[in-house]
Amino acid sequence: MRKAVKINGVAAVAGAVVATVVLAGGPATGQQDATAAGPANEAFAAAAAEFDVPRDLVVAVGYGETHLDGHGGKPSQDNGFGVMHLVSNPKRHTLEQAADLTGAPAHALKTDLATNIRGGAAVLRALADEHGLDAADRTRLGAWYPVVAAYSGATDDRVAKMYADTVYDLLGNGVRANARGEDVVVAGQFVRPEQGRFASVRALDDVSGDVHAMDYPNSIWNPAHSANYSVGRSSAITTVVIHVTQGSYAGTISWFQNPDSQVSAHYVVRSADGEITHMVADADTAWHARSGNPYSIGIEHEGFVDDPSWFTDAMYRSSAALTTWLCDTYGIPKDRSGIVGHNEVPGNDHTDPGPHWDWDYYIQLVNGG
Repeated sequence: MRKAVKINGVAAVAGAVVATVVLAGGPATGQQDATAAGPANEAFAAAAAEFDVPRDLVVAVGYGETHLDGHGGKPSQDNGFGVMHLVSNPKRHTLEQAADLTGAPAHALKTDLATNIRGGAAVLRALADEHGLDAADRTRLGAWYPVVAAYSGATDDRVAKMYADTVYDLLGNGVRANARGEDVVVAGQFVRPEQGRFASVRALDDVSGDVHAMDYPNSIWNPAHSANYSVGRSSAITTVVIHVTQGSYAGTISWFQNPDSQVSAHYVVRSADGEITHMVADADTAWHARSGNPYSIGIEHEGFVDDPSWFTDAMYRSSAALTTWLCDTYGIPKDRSGIVGHNEVPGNDHTDPGPHWDWDYYIQLVNGG
């Protein structure tokens, strides 16, 4: 049943279109067509018009979160759903907010593409209202920067800024995705972000002034919450464990900083460029692999197990350089006896890094290939 609600006087009517969207290529060029035929394009265009949110912004936010893949309604690591990553956990409730704003049931918001996109657009509009964006402001892509930062849910301003910067990089470079043969395109365009208070926030990769004694030198120190790991170790370090985040880079960092998550890893690697955030000191025990925690270093890789588009060459090479350093530092064998997947650690029920992780290539890189 369709249900109409209003957000600041804007009527909202729920729809239902199902599609699965997967990455099809790199940056898009040329003029995008927001009216392109097909369920995904129609869903983005309809949601943008209904809630007065720029269509390209909705696509870029969704792409940054999930590569526009809803993963069959399965949750991310921090219990987010669908292409717009609507979250339901102790600290964030954008799924419930979207249900209130649109009148759509939670199940549909989790599993139905059009309903999920509509929910994400509704949350973005609600945040825009909270930030005081009027009708004229909402026409300017740059004015949405603080709204996008807020959509991240990050409590750390540096993480929120990184999240927003990623979305605006996507707007600048363009996006091309595919929905079962249906192109979803955002053309690259010049946008000047109106950062507001975030202009004075230090970028996450700006390490000037950091006093932490870094373990791996080519990383950014941004610690997990102390409730999510144990100080010290009960065993020598003998193993590197390879993980996939089941979520975005910024979302994973934020989740490890959430004291309710009860999970962490030592390092998180970004898909696009291989940037590495260091979150738990090597000498401490991250909570990432149950029985393997005392003797291992955990490396999380941005992405989803069932979507190989996240496993870029930049990620492989950056992660392999980190693993090489760890093996040299702690005397770990540079082979599959010392470098294992999360799924291979006894007592674990996870499947990452999954069948799309190229172990042969990774081990070759670790050994200087």
